[in-house]
Amino acid sequence: MSTSAAEALAHIEAALGPAWLPRIYRERIRKMRTRSYQFPALPKSPEPQIHHTLLGIELNVGRRRMLCPDLATARYLSVFARLGCQSVAIPYDITRISQIADELESSWHRMLLLADQFAENPRSYRRIRRLLLEKLREEVNDAGAGALSPSFAHNTNKQRQ
Repeated sequence: MSTSAAEALAHIEAALGPAWLPRIYRERIRKMRTRSYQFPALPKSPEPQIHHTLLGIELNVGRRRMLCPDLATARYLSVFARLGCQSVAIPYDITRISQIADELESSWHRMLLLADQFAENPRSYRRIRRLLLEKLREEVNDAGAGALSPSFAHNTNKQRQ
């Protein structure tokens, strides 16, 4: 199967459809109440690792250690660390993070499997993967990370009569 990397990229995005990672981010995550998370300076080719320590869960990316409140948040952030994003929105409702992390990781792995199908050799696979990462990073950055903390628009005080 002889296709260019740009054609492979278009086929992968079409094949994933609603499971395309930036689409999940734009249409599901950014629509809910979120808070912004700023990554420290990440290496060029990050390989995040999740470690269980006595102090809790840590996400290690290169020489950087990021303390996470739970495993779901570490899994969620590891997907965006792989992309090399500078900032990302995290759902404020912690009960939703686990399900979204599952969807993001599933999308990530399906995308890599599809890239492997379109690749003719290791060199073309690296090129397709590089273009995918650039496109994903660009689309996630375009969607934005939102505010540092969520806004609570409703008033909890009883109204005076």
